[in-house]
Amino acid sequence: MPNEDELLRLGDEAQALLSADVFDKTVNDLVNQAFQAFCNSKPEDQDARERAFHHYRALVDIVQTLQQRVTVKDEIVAKSKTKANNKQEDS
Repeated sequence: MPNEDELLRLGDEAQALLSADVFDKTVNDLVNQAFQAFCNSKPEDQDARERAFHHYRALVDIVQTLQQRVTVKDEIVAKSKTKANNKQEDS
């Protein structure tokens, strides 16, 4: 299990990736490609639709994992700030 420093680093890196225009454009392009592959598949080609669906789900999983890392980082930072504020009030 990663320690807090590692979780903070992963969160920072995930946030940088999610905010990068090239990442956003690439993910959107791949989602559109998966959607087009799904829509353009022949009715009898269930395998093509399943591949497109799994491709889309993989992209969603990647983005959600990155977002989760940012959320964990934000929670750690908020917890640290709360502890610091409580220490100042106690002093």
